[in-house]
Amino acid sequence: MFTIHKIQRTIAGKEFTLETGKIGRQAHGAVTVRCGETIILATAVTADPREGIDFFPLSVDYREKYSAAGKFKGGFMKREGRPSEKETLTARMIDRPIRPLFPDGYFDEVQVLITVFSFDQQNDPDILGMIGASAALAISKIPFQGPLGACRVSRVNGQFVVNPTYPERDQSDFNLVLAGRRDAMNMIEVDAHEAKEEAVTEAIALGQTIIAQVCDMIDELVAKCGVPKELPEIETDADGKITSMIRSKIGGKLRQAYQITQKAVRQKAVRDAKDALKEELFPEGSQAKPICSEALFARLVEKVEEETVRALILEGKRPDGRSHDQLRQISCEVSLLPRAHGSALFTRGETQALVSATLGTGRDEQIIDGLMEEYGQKFMLHYSFPPSSVGEVRPIRGPGRREIGHGALAEKALEQVRPEQTEFPYTIKIASDITESNGSSSMASICGGCLAMMDAGVPIKRPVAGISIGLVSAPGRHVLLTDIVGDEDHFGDMDFKIAGTTEGITAIQLDIKSQGLDFAVMKEAVYRARDARLEILRIMATAIDKPRATMSPYAPRIVIIKIDPEYIGKVIGPGGSMVKGIQEQTKSVIEIEEDGTIMISSTGGSEGHLIAKGIIENMTTPPQVGRVYENARVVTVKEFGAFVEMTPGVEGLCHISELSDGYIKSVDEVCKVGDHLSVKLIAIDDQGRFKLSRKAVLLADKPEGQNPGPDQGQSDQGHGQGGRPRREEKNRSGHRPPNNPRV
Repeated sequence: MFTIHKIQRTIAGKEFTLETGKIGRQAHGAVTVRCGETIILATAVTADPREGIDFFPLSVDYREKYSAAGKFKGGFMKREGRPSEKETLTARMIDRPIRPLFPDGYFDEVQVLITVFSFDQQNDPDILGMIGASAALAISKIPFQGPLGACRVSRVNGQFVVNPTYPERDQSDFNLVLAGRRDAMNMIEVDAHEAKEEAVTEAIALGQTIIAQVCDMIDELVAKCGVPKELPEIETDADGKITSMIRSKIGGKLRQAYQITQKAVRQKAVRDAKDALKEELFPEGSQAKPICSEALFARLVEKVEEETVRALILEGKRPDGRSHDQLRQISCEVSLLPRAHGSALFTRGETQALVSATLGTGRDEQIIDGLMEEYGQKFMLHYSFPPSSVGEVRPIRGPGRREIGHGALAEKALEQVRPEQTEFPYTIKIASDITESNGSSSMASICGGCLAMMDAGVPIKRPVAGISIGLVSAPGRHVLLTDIVGDEDHFGDMDFKIAGTTEGITAIQLDIKSQGLDFAVMKEAVYRARDARLEILRIMATAIDKPRATMSPYAPRIVIIKIDPEYIGKVIGPGGSMVKGIQEQTKSVIEIEEDGTIMISSTGGSEGHLIAKGIIENMTTPPQVGRVYENARVVTVKEFGAFVEMTPGVEGLCHISELSDGYIKSVDEVCKVGDHLSVKLIAIDDQGRFKLSRKAVLLADKPEGQNPGPDQGQSDQGHGQGGRPRREEKNRSGHRPPNNPRV
């Protein structure tokens, strides 16, 4: 019933298995990939092209079944629905390296599906998905020019680990995902704690050797069961006559247009030249047979455009007139948005990002539910690319893959320098809105995001900047382009985005439009990016060179305290009554963890968080002689003094002689029931009663030399002694305070 082909190989100490012929037999290519107990299925299917299509409609979809980890989906709906952000990013990561490996002019529909069916909580299925997609395409009839290999390299305790487990990745300070063919890389993803350029290139070199082993494994599977490739008939300009005609008619106009430095004017000149030629060759209403289809015409015109732009760049003439290693003009501003907690406007040439930073509490964190255990995300960057930023009109239907991907890249770059949660216990959200775009908008988001964080008072380790390096190559030579614009990205060979600090790299994303990037060229680009990054950081420092010492008055104020978990019930109270009462009284928000960590926050510039902190500390600390209880509440007034609730359920007597630093005739002159006082515990008698003094607090606050003489004040004779009669402490909280069985 089944004709099964299986390849097993140990790569970097882990056994990988490729198998086909048992599952998904009606797909044009179907491969299961296994490592440990993680298993994915990758399928590849092709269909005839849609009529009139002039682009390659490749779609890649990656999905993680909750059943793979023995989990139910969180929330009300238990059926998996739209892809999560992690699934979207993984699909994009698989798409990017395989897309350049199809023939030019191939417009048949191709769909690659990767599904995770088993997950062992150790081995990330994303690398298996990349390998599976390559293998499924390689054994199919689809004209895929692979194979393509992939691996992950992390650095744990100073040593590189290939395809690390999740626990190993948690301990690492450097993570690289690499995809490519045997002799050249196609895609790089890096997130790192300020890794040196030498470490990055060393890890890439190691990864390239692993990729070669993966490609060998796929080739072995192809040799066993691969089918001949089917390349449909593609309309071409076989003799080059049409291309030559296009070149002769508009080549000069395109050359002039691509030396106009302003993007909008340049685009109009290019569009006018192409439209005029199209009207000449395809006149409306003409009965004459056209020289070619409009789809081929569009492809050939773009080919001539590409030739023109690349030739100009190789001559040293970039579209905006800069030299190869020159940055565009940069402008940085901060504090533009008065109600935002931090804001910045970063402009580089015709690319501009308006970025805001918002600080929140633990309740504002994003809950991430996937195959791993659910967790809270306390740092996030959301990237928006409205059509107006490039002078276009299109419907807005939420973020697309590109926006999610660019936001994730910028998020990785900045997250490496955010402070530890114990130092800065805020949830941080960065929102980058691209208001103009002509290349490298994700790098502008990194620069603007860093400025906004510093403007918000986030104590980052060091400022971060990002830059994109492009490439134009020709036989025997190549040119690297610093800070590429849109046309250089579109017609060039690569978009190499690198972000980092003065100390090292925090994030990398490499996309290749050719079939691979030579290692030596990649290494040269890494160091070119470092020089540009340092220059950008110097410019950014002119706007703000370090985080602000104070935060916006509109940002929440947070304080964290740690109590003995034994007291948690007392702080919460029956049915949450105690903690709710404290929150209402102090206008604060209190979040209590099981380990006794309590986060208290308040907004609007109030000091409610500090008042709540004092109340909770008083509740959870046994009364101590010499301690001052601020905001203690008067619960009863007698002629000999006032009974004051120091902490919820714990009361003491402040004798009339201790109510003031001067003489008073009656308690009513100082306080009444419901008033709040600051009192000091001055004694605990043999019966466990608390003796309080307001006078001691007042005297401590007075400048030296203004204390009353010995004849001032008054005696406590005839007014009784000590506090109220003892009683069980259950009072409000329903819990007896430790170390003090009676009050």
